[in-house]
Amino acid sequence: MNPEDNAKRQIEFYKSALSKRGVDTGDIEKREFNFEFSARDENSKVKVNVYFGKKGLKTVFQGDEKSAFFSLVRDSLIDEPLLNLKTDDLHEPAEYIGTDECGKGDFFGPLVVGAVYVDSETKKILKKIGVKDSKELNESQITYLAPEIKKIIKGNYEIIAMIPQKYNELYGKFANLNKLLDWAHSKIIEKLLDSTNCKYVITDKFKKESLRIHSSSKFSDVAFTQIEKAEKFIGVAAASILAREKFNGWFNDQSNKNFYLPKGASRETESYAAVLYSKIGTKEFSKLAKLHFKTFKRIAEKGTS
Repeated sequence: MNPEDNAKRQIEFYKSALSKRGVDTGDIEKREFNFEFSARDENSKVKVNVYFGKKGLKTVFQGDEKSAFFSLVRDSLIDEPLLNLKTDDLHEPAEYIGTDECGKGDFFGPLVVGAVYVDSETKKILKKIGVKDSKELNESQITYLAPEIKKIIKGNYEIIAMIPQKYNELYGKFANLNKLLDWAHSKIIEKLLDSTNCKYVITDKFKKESLRIHSSSKFSDVAFTQIEKAEKFIGVAAASILAREKFNGWFNDQSNKNFYLPKGASRETESYAAVLYSKIGTKEFSKLAKLHFKTFKRIAEKGTS
């Protein structure tokens, strides 16, 4: 049985399971990347999606996660068996928005989140010019590819670059990196959904819970999915390159100011940071580094001892 048939069988099983519990369910609809149906009560609607792909089937629930009806639907199905599937084919929607981030593990520098809209034609061209996961590319390749991507997708992208000073301010507000990433991804996804009317979003997975935007009634007809190592999708790879270019650009700007800052969060980075911190103090240092890192706590303690 092929992946689509497995997904269809799974969604039919879910629909039947809810119907047996007296839940009102709509018709099953086939999309390019998934099967879906909606479950309803008097006040709420929850969309049940079954996606099919290389690693098997994935069930995604969309709706108000705080509602009792959402919990009823999810809890009714969460323990139901999920069919296992393996295939070498990468099933990619004809058009979708891909998102990825860069810089979350780097002590110095910004956190950058990028989103790119691709369709059948732009995907082909992006693959032809060598677009792939930015982690597999060097800085020269990133510098070359980023402007080419922007030309090919004709402005259908969004980027949020949180320079350290702004990042520290936002982290103080959210007090959690995943919440901050959720906010940033959701913000740029919403902008692209508004401008493209796209119905699919693929995000590189960084947390177990769904993004905030998933439960928005404004986008109830949009299929959202979060996938580990999503850079295998050309749209997510393109977003990772645009985010990486912005990230690299910030470091290049600092080098022009005679701050040759290391990337990452290694012992070498911490040693460099300790010396720099002793010279410029907290106020100026906060313009260069992410202060919630344990690295900063250690060097600050040494600086006051």
